[in-house]
Amino acid sequence: MKTPKFRQTAAEKLRQDLADLAAEATSSPLAPRRRKQLDAQLRELMAELGRLLHELDPIRQPAAVFDPSNPKVVGRFISLALVAQPRQLLKGVEAFYGSGVYAIYYNGSFPSYAPITRSETPIYVGQAAPAMSNARTAMEQGDRLARRLRDHRSNISKATGTLNIDDFEYRALVVQSGWESAAEDFLIHLFRPVWNSETNILYGLGKHGDSAETRGNKRSPWDTLHPGRAWAAQTTEDARTPTQITADLQAHFESTKIYANLDEVLHDFIDELRQV
Repeated sequence: MKTPKFRQTAAEKLRQDLADLAAEATSSPLAPRRRKQLDAQLRELMAELGRLLHELDPIRQPAAVFDPSNPKVVGRFISLALVAQPRQLLKGVEAFYGSGVYAIYYNGSFPSYAPITRSETPIYVGQAAPAMSNARTAMEQGDRLARRLRDHRSNISKATGTLNIDDFEYRALVVQSGWESAAEDFLIHLFRPVWNSETNILYGLGKHGDSAETRGNKRSPWDTLHPGRAWAAQTTEDARTPTQITADLQAHFESTKIYANLDEVLHDFIDELRQV
């Protein structure tokens, strides 16, 4: 079967245009700006040709290829394993070996947190890296995960008048070294916890104090809303006022999905996997 003449002519014209373009580009050095423009144009053309090839292929291309070695995929499954763990009281966390990921949940009556109290939306998620990057066992990883949780317990307990450590629970999962960051990234993406710096609302829980040289830094929103840490009291200016923080929290909760139960979490985990 002969190729239709109009297709043959179009392909030949494209080939000639590419040859002319190559000759023009190599005849003399291109200015950086022109080279950048040409690079973008060629990449766009390559993408269009790729799409045309897919359209001409009688066999449909998959929307995506599931790659178990992709860090994003691994992060999703680690996150799913984390939320499958039982919730435990943060005040009772004991020493244990291992590094990995964790989520902290709020069950109290602080008015600004009403939308997430007693829900499956954590107020904070995080990771604890192993003591040795190539650690193969939980003992080699050290007690990093437990230490991080106990550090958060200590900081929350200092927030007198606004928070009660009895109102906090956590989930923790010891993870093979190197995968904790991928899981943390997905947990933040899915839950958008208000205490994580990535949401840019109530960051500051993880701070350990300013040195004498940096004492002039503004007080973190977390310390503004939950005063009690002695070193934070020495700072004279808030990064945000309590009124601004409260307004930011309200806007965040109005635009963010709050997970009432694990069935809703599982549904969105599956939905996210459809987009891998």
